[in-house]
Amino acid sequence: MPAMRQIVLDTETTGLSAEGGDRIIEIGCVELLHRKLTGHNKHFYLNPGRDSHEDALKVHGISNEFLRDKPKFSAVADELMDYLQGAEIIIHNAAFDVGFLNKELELIGRPAFKTVVGSVTDTLVMAKEMYPGKRNSLDALCDRLGVDNSTRTLHGALLDAELLADVYINLTRGQDALLIDASEPGADDSAAPRVDLSQFKLPVLEANTQEAAAHEAVLLQLDKASGGKTIWRLTPAVA
Repeated sequence: MPAMRQIVLDTETTGLSAEGGDRIIEIGCVELLHRKLTGHNKHFYLNPGRDSHEDALKVHGISNEFLRDKPKFSAVADELMDYLQGAEIIIHNAAFDVGFLNKELELIGRPAFKTVVGSVTDTLVMAKEMYPGKRNSLDALCDRLGVDNSTRTLHGALLDAELLADVYINLTRGQDALLIDASEPGADDSAAPRVDLSQFKLPVLEANTQEAAAHEAVLLQLDKASGGKTIWRLTPAVA
């Protein structure tokens, strides 16, 4: 069976609009192999060639001065895309990050992001399906799933990717059971012990007159609401 390689990815940017000229300033990647952290991660700070918007600075706290001597995206593109090639990429709100990565690749004449990776999984879409109507930000999911995010005072691509890896494993924890081969030794070790129930004699408590009357009243209300089509009225009683 080929190795199931997944990369949890996050970016930080100068603003919200790749088409409007904003650029990536940080990329964090965390590798999972068969759903286990490998420690083979990637982390880049990038010189975007422009200043971050004030609102973006409040989110990530990465100063323009800090980024001035960092490499351009073009200098790390080969290393990044070789690392991501063929893997399932896991991103929270994938449209945002993939949109920025596509713009960076386009500017240096490279193919679109999804032509290089195996697939893209959006944990925001997953969370909305699992928790409809609830807040599904990364912080909200950490709180809901018991993932410790106490060190997250500002957004950071590598830290957020590490948190998202933990969130993803928790979101998909039930999938592990589907992958167990019943023929494997110990596959049913967790099965509950069988109990012979024939040794127990359970008493039958019959309804008293008042309880029976209340039950019949409820049945009559249900029958009336259904237009006389309740199954216990249509089906002859079995002796």
